[in-house]
Amino acid sequence: MTPSRRRLETARSLLFVPGHRPDRFARAASSGAGGIIIDLEDAVAAPDKDRARDHAADWLDAGHSAVVRINPPGTPWCDADLEMAARHGAPVMVPKAEDPAVLADLAGRTGGACALLPLVETATGVERAVGVCTAPGTVRVAFGNVDLSGQLGVAHDDRTALLYARSRLVSASAAVGLCPPLDGVTTAVRDADALAGDVAHARRLGFTGKLCIHPDQVPAVAAGFAPTESELRWARTVVGAGDSVTVVDGQMIDRPVLERARRLLAAAGD
Repeated sequence: MTPSRRRLETARSLLFVPGHRPDRFARAASSGAGGIIIDLEDAVAAPDKDRARDHAADWLDAGHSAVVRINPPGTPWCDADLEMAARHGAPVMVPKAEDPAVLADLAGRTGGACALLPLVETATGVERAVGVCTAPGTVRVAFGNVDLSGQLGVAHDDRTALLYARSRLVSASAAVGLCPPLDGVTTAVRDADALAGDVAHARRLGFTGKLCIHPDQVPAVAAGFAPTESELRWARTVVGAGDSVTVVDGQMIDRPVLERARRLLAAAGD
């Protein structure tokens, strides 16, 4: 496994930065996020698309790293976006990801140079989640709650309305052996309680990271997805009890519980 792939799999946060604002790239990169996503899609108006791509190329040419959110396949800018990302070996976030064949085509066109992060933000993408997760080149999937909620006719911050979609992505990722997905954005950038609630909800469902839209969100997201001290104490006790079925603190410990404890310790670098 390459170091860049491992970083994508373990990142607790990825921070979007608009592609037409190169003045923000360095601040985003120094935010403490697990990585930045230079957004060439939703954040950039049509007249600025080519300029934004050039800014992304300049950043990558300078030796910096970034995920590139390309414009969707079929748009006038997709091919050039993909070529630029492939030229630099940058991971690619694919918006509106829903067709495994399209993802396979994108992976093939990069010659395997680019890891893919499909952004699942349509009802079709949710229903095809297993196929999306198994598409060639896919390293991790991310949840696009804002676009999906618009299609479904629900509020993008309604956790109950989007519970099925979130759980489906977590289950599909686990079913095919992919690392757990990244949750979608919290648009209330100044509401610490909303962010904390979203992180806690996503973590409870099995997500291990989140997409961010402001540098100020990064520390809380990183802390929210990190194992707590009580979880680590429990995990160390379980692992220390050995591989056999046993009882710890009145709870039966068998292999699945042991594996969860090991994952917690690994997430903390313990």
